[in-house]
Amino acid sequence: MLNDIAERINEGLAGQGFDGSLKFDCGKDGVLVLADNRASTTDRETDCTIRLSAENLKALLSGKLNPMTGVMMGKLKVSGNPAVAMKLGSLLK
Repeated sequence: MLNDIAERINEGLAGQGFDGSLKFDCGKDGVLVLADNRASTTDRETDCTIRLSAENLKALLSGKLNPMTGVMMGKLKVSGNPAVAMKLGSLLK
């Protein structure tokens, strides 16, 4: 599932830059890393990590889960540099 999401993000990133690195840590389901203007499922150190379930990742990326609501409800936890996570919003539109 994360590989499919990574492929769709890579298509969406075409021609757009993403400054910084961001990891979605889905626990036992794996990780999705945005770095060097591409998405991959290879784990690495990043500027910011968002911990959430794979289902909540799908909801977040599809716009069904508001990031601020997700944080307040405990559905996602942000560590590291939150400014990097804020840049993600412009890519999701």
